[in-house]
Amino acid sequence: MDLVKKVLNYIFGNPYLRFLFITLVSLLLAWIVRIVMHRVLKPLAQKTKTHLDDILIRSIASASFYFVFFLGLKVGLDYLQPPSAFYQNLIESALVVVVTVMVLKIIDSFTSYWLNEWKDKTKSSIDERLLPLVKKILKVVTVLLGIFFLLNAWNVNISPLLTTAGIAGIAISLAVKDSLTNILGGIQLVLDKTFKVGDKVQLDSGEMGVILDIGLRSTKLKTFDNEVIYIPNGALANAKIKNFTQPDLSVRVNVNFGVEYGSDPEKVRQVVLEAISRLEGVLADPPPDVQFLQMSDFSLDFVARVWVASYTEAFKTKLKLTEEVYRALNAAGIGIPFPTRTIYTKALD
Repeated sequence: MDLVKKVLNYIFGNPYLRFLFITLVSLLLAWIVRIVMHRVLKPLAQKTKTHLDDILIRSIASASFYFVFFLGLKVGLDYLQPPSAFYQNLIESALVVVVTVMVLKIIDSFTSYWLNEWKDKTKSSIDERLLPLVKKILKVVTVLLGIFFLLNAWNVNISPLLTTAGIAGIAISLAVKDSLTNILGGIQLVLDKTFKVGDKVQLDSGEMGVILDIGLRSTKLKTFDNEVIYIPNGALANAKIKNFTQPDLSVRVNVNFGVEYGSDPEKVRQVVLEAISRLEGVLADPPPDVQFLQMSDFSLDFVARVWVASYTEAFKTKLKLTEEVYRALNAAGIGIPFPTRTIYTKALD
């Protein structure tokens, strides 16, 4: 026991032997951490339901050895009397590089995982274009931060660089303001689930069609005349949009018609309702309906309403509905008026 004490006192009394001892201990700890990562934490992570812990451990496993080792070297250098500033800066730089590489691996792994998970679950291509862009931005920011920490480790004044970077950032943001607005608008559309590819929508400006693709900067709208309209996502994010597919695909079809004055409203309702209830594709729930709306200048105005299972059947059903209403009124002898004007004249003596 006394011998061990003497050896330890001798080792810790000599700064160079103390540095060597701490270095060997840090190397041993680094080796233990690596074994724990690969043989303990990895198998445990594979037993969990989520894959995020597998990705995190796999990303930091290889770099953890160097991180622990260089951290031990830094502690050992602090015990050297006098401490060597050059070697301390060198070890701090190595730690910055290791942490930067570790963060870059985490970014690569997580973005690849999310891209593989989401691209098959969403019909939009915006996630496939957005995630690589986000990955590049995160990697650039990580590298820039790594450079700043490296310069700081070597006692380089980075205040002028930060000022220049801030001015450059403002200039770049002003130059690409519209593009950033469209990109953020696309993200907002996806997160809000305003629409998806294949949805029939109508914009507040009047355009109507089917969403063909949701891109990073713009959305493609295919009209029913087989034309494609490219709409900036920034404009869409602030527009009023009617989505015919939400909350479900069913939609109501309305046909307005008028009958001549003197017609029995109840007879008109029964005749038209019986006719439209026989139409193919019309849903029984909600049931077809005929309503007496108003007494206008030349006619009694009604509306016939039916529901169909999908908006894709709405236009075809409206044509059939209009034709069936006309035939039913004619068959029942109910007149369909047209605008008339009666002129009274007075004879002069």
